[in-house]
Amino acid sequence: MRIIAHLDMDAFFAAVEERDNPRFKGLPIVVGSDPLGGKGRGVVSTANYKARVYGIRSALPISKAWEYAEQARKEGKPKTVFLGVDMERYAESSSRVRAIVARHTDTIEQASIDEFYLEVSSAGSFTEAARLCGLIKREIMEEERLTCSVGIGPNKLIAKIASDFKKPDGMTVVETERAASFLAPLPVRKMPGIGPKTEEVLRAEGVRTIGDIVSREKGFFSGKLGKWGADLYEKAFGRDDSPVTEEYETKSIGEQETFMRDTRDAGALTGKISALCATVHARFSESGFSSFRTVAVTVRFGDFETKSRAHTLTAPAEDAHTLAFEAMKLFLPFLDSRENPERKTIRLVGVRIEKLQ
Repeated sequence: MRIIAHLDMDAFFAAVEERDNPRFKGLPIVVGSDPLGGKGRGVVSTANYKARVYGIRSALPISKAWEYAEQARKEGKPKTVFLGVDMERYAESSSRVRAIVARHTDTIEQASIDEFYLEVSSAGSFTEAARLCGLIKREIMEEERLTCSVGIGPNKLIAKIASDFKKPDGMTVVETERAASFLAPLPVRKMPGIGPKTEEVLRAEGVRTIGDIVSREKGFFSGKLGKWGADLYEKAFGRDDSPVTEEYETKSIGEQETFMRDTRDAGALTGKISALCATVHARFSESGFSSFRTVAVTVRFGDFETKSRAHTLTAPAEDAHTLAFEAMKLFLPFLDSRENPERKTIRLVGVRIEKLQ
């Protein structure tokens, strides 16, 4: 019997801040860029559950988060605390959480800084797996003073969806025979990999729940979404054979920056791309990786339209010159009609390397 658990730390960055700063206890907390009194240009990294009541969510523009917080304050609700990101401190806490989990299972896949897949088949039953995960949750609370939510299922897909079912500080167990009925009533957005655009395509075809996917033919989704559509169809039945892998794989190294004012100034923009390349290469040099194969740039326009362009090299590279040359080659079309025919101003630029070896 295969049993997988997905452990997801609750509002992790904000929870660490509240734990380490007692004066913030019980207050709405937003971690991200500086809101600058509503004029900030970045986004929210994490919002705790009290801030989410105000409508503040991850990836929300920080200016909009400030607007929501101010509206709540004017209504007599608690003032929101806005904090910068302290990644080093969050990483240290994440390492300690992983060490706690490692006492109870040998196979752990760290999917991100705040989520882990656990191979718990050795527990022998879903009941025993739940008991084991309950013990892990208690130890994390006792030692790190942080809560987490856990999903337990017959595979990684079900476990991940289940971990989001009773947040915060919850546990949801979905046994093998319940997998399909558990998924059927859920909105399609609950399926990992389905974003707003795919949801829109599916809704236009009358597909709103995961059960609606099952009711159609596989070829329908292949025709609409290609290979991903075929994979989606299989997942709608709760099928997922992907293994829990012990290595935490860094998939990319990237940096981005939001400008204080939207701009089309070629000198300022190319200068920022060069600076981002230097920072990315410095992080790459310290990462332990020896080469990269793909260089990518991201551009967000003033109207929030976002485009990414990438190029995979014919051979692995490691030098800063190659990174800067390829990034600039990808970026320059955004300064003219090739990628920016409407001559839009630019709000954000980013540089990223992938296929690290």
